[in-house]
Amino acid sequence: MLDIAIIGGGPAGLAAGLYAVRGGANVRLYEEMFTGGQIVKTHQIDNYPGISDGPDGYALAARFEAHATAFGLAIEYGSVSDLDLSGDPKRFSFNGKTVEAKTVIFATGAQPKALGVEGEARLTGHGISYCATCDGAFYKNRTATVIGGGDTAISDALYLAKLCKQVYVVHRRDELRASAILADAAKAAENITFVWNSVPEAFLGEDKLSGIRLKNRVTGEVSELMTDGAFVAVGIVPRTELLNGQVRLAENGSVETDAHMETSVKGVFAAGDVRNTPLRQVVTACADGAVAATYAMEACRVK
Repeated sequence: MLDIAIIGGGPAGLAAGLYAVRGGANVRLYEEMFTGGQIVKTHQIDNYPGISDGPDGYALAARFEAHATAFGLAIEYGSVSDLDLSGDPKRFSFNGKTVEAKTVIFATGAQPKALGVEGEARLTGHGISYCATCDGAFYKNRTATVIGGGDTAISDALYLAKLCKQVYVVHRRDELRASAILADAAKAAENITFVWNSVPEAFLGEDKLSGIRLKNRVTGEVSELMTDGAFVAVGIVPRTELLNGQVRLAENGSVETDAHMETSVKGVFAAGDVRNTPLRQVVTACADGAVAATYAMEACRVK
């Protein structure tokens, strides 16, 4: 039986694994697809302390993984299901095998939020994307549109501006929520144009995206913006589907925790973007993971 099972291999999960294995715990990390989580979709990270060379998210995630595994963290890849947190030990199924652990750290992160407007589901993968660094190259020397006004959206716009002949940024307000350094860079870019106070009403096109029907929230005017690609960056949704209501969730669907990252179920912790946190950044996810691992180990000692 494990002391700690970590579900999710983003920055929070990898940090938790590093702390747990260095603390002498019998720990294993379970990841569905690849380590790194949302940061692998980020083309440049400038705000992680001590890392000043501006790596892309994939490179930074690789450093995290290499660091944790160098100290002995074991990582397995596959599907987690049938999570049962009510008993002691905690149990779940992994690739058809039952795993038992004294404590569980839930670090599954979050996924991009969809707009839920007409044509979005049909055209996702056919002109609509949620990852500029994944799909931006398809629009080299073409026109792309970013929907959103936060750090992710403006980072995406700046990345696309290096590839595309024209980038539009559609934002529901008349000012950006992104940090000043990103906002100033985007406003200074010659091929980035802002469409203020506007929201998408529908994505146009049958087999592939041809444009976006927009509505101005101030004037009520409806217009069409022709674009080859659309990148949606309007927030994220915590990935809590595995929990099936087993722990207390906040209104936005994230996991509620105390200062020790412990959930409403004793011995079950949550860290990173999946929990109800005021800031979703790499540095805060890593801090969450460190705290969760520390108190998961303490819970194991108590038992």
